Amino acid sequence: MIPRYSREEMARIWTEENKFAVWLQVELAALEAMAEHGIIPKEVPQRAFKKAACDPECVLAIEKQTHHDVAAFVDHVAACLGEDGRYFHFGLTSSDVLDTALALRLKEAADLLLEDVDNLLIVLKKQAYEYKDLVMVGRTHGVHAEPITLGLKFALWHAEFQRHKERLAHAREIISVGKISGAVGTFAHLPPEVEASVCAKLGLKPASISTQVIQRDRHAEYFLTLALIAASVEKVALEIRHLQRTEVREAEEAFAKGQKGSSAMPHKRNPVLSENLCGLARFVRGNALTALDNVALWHERDISHSSVERLMAPDCTIALDFMLSRLTRLLLNLQVYPEQMAHNLNLTRGLIFSQSLLLALIKKGLSRDAAYRLVQGPAMRVWEAGGEFAQRVAEDEEIRQYLKPEELTEIFDLRHYLRHIDTIFHRVFGS
Repeated sequence: MIPRYSREEMARIWTEENKFAVWLQVELAALEAMAEHGIIPKEVPQRAFKKAACDPECVLAIEKQTHHDVAAFVDHVAACLGEDGRYFHFGLTSSDVLDTALALRLKEAADLLLEDVDNLLIVLKKQAYEYKDLVMVGRTHGVHAEPITLGLKFALWHAEFQRHKERLAHAREIISVGKISGAVGTFAHLPPEVEASVCAKLGLKPASISTQVIQRDRHAEYFLTLALIAASVEKVALEIRHLQRTEVREAEEAFAKGQKGSSAMPHKRNPVLSENLCGLARFVRGNALTALDNVALWHERDISHSSVERLMAPDCTIALDFMLSRLTRLLLNLQVYPEQMAHNLNLTRGLIFSQSLLLALIKKGLSRDAAYRLVQGPAMRVWEAGGEFAQRVAEDEEIRQYLKPEELTEIFDLRHYLRHIDTIFHRVFGS
C-alpha cells in the first residue's frame, strides 16, 4: 500500500521555525564540543540546553535593526542565556551555522525523496509484472517499429529510477558535511577537533577543507541529481501523454467521477496530471543551472549564492517530492486498453515483421542490400495499395524462391519477438 502523500512533511523542513531550530541545534552542538575540549567552562552547555530558546518573531524583529539574520538570531538566543550568552557563537562565523544547518536540512529532504523513489519503484515493479506479456507496438520516431510489451516499458522505467535511487543516495552523502572552520576556513579561533565533534553529534562528516563556506560543487551535484530525477519523471509523463492521444488511446490517466476535462467541451479527457509533471520538470531542471552558477564565488566567499539557495532548496525539494508522489499514483491507477493495443499493432497490416523477413533472406545467402530491396517491394505495396504484408510476401515469386510457406509462417509469429522477455526481467529485477 502506497502511503498517503503529505506535502507538509517536506515543507516543514523549510519553515522559518525549523530553520531557526536547526541553527540552534548546530550552535548547541558547538557549545558542547567547546566544553569537551576545554575552550569554555564545562557547565555552560548543560545550562544552555535548559535555557536556550528561539522565537522566530523576535529574531525577525531584531533583524530589522541588524539587517543580518544570523546576527539577529545570535543576539536573541544569547540574551536568553544570560551570563553564558557570551559563549554562544564563540569563534564561529555565520556560514559555520548556515552551511552546516543547510546540510542537515538537505539531508533530511533527501531522506524523504528516497522514500518517494522507493514507493515509485514498488509501483513500477508491480505494473511491470502485471503487463509483462501484454503485447503492443514499439515505436521509433513516433512510427511503428516492432512488437514489445507494456511490461517492458515499466521495467525500463524501474531500472532508470533504480539508478536515480543510487544517485540520490550518493548526493545525500556528498551534501552531508558540516564546517566549523571560521571566517576563511583556517580554524583561526577553534581547532579542527571542535568541528569534528560538532559534525559527529549532528550525523555529518567534516568538510576536508573549506573557505568561509562549504564548496558549492556539493550542492550542485545534489540539485543536478534532483534535475535528473525530474527529467525521468517527465520522460514517463510524456509517454503517458502520447499513449492517451485520441489516435492512440492505448492507456490513459484515471478519470474521476465528476471530473471535467474542459470548460467548453464535455467529451474531453485530458492528460492533465502528466502535463503538469512535464511543466514542473522544467522548473526543477532550470534550478540545476543556477546551482552550477553558484560553484564560482569570489575568493573565499561572496553571497551571490545565498539568496537563490533560499528559494531553490525548498522549491526544488518540495516540487520533486510532489512530482514523485503524483507519478506514483498516476501509474498505480493507469487505465490500460489491451484491445486498442492489439488494434494498433495491426494498423500497418504486418509491416512490423519486415526485419525478420530481411534477416531470413540474408540467412538464405542474399546480400543485405539485395534482401533489403526484396523486402521493400511488397512493403511499399502495402503502404501504397493496402493489403496484408504476409499475403503480399506470399504472392511475391522471387521471395518464394528462397522461403517455404512454413518458414514464412514462423517469420510472422509474434512469439519470436517476445522470447527473451524473461531474461530482460531477470536482468532488471533479479530472481
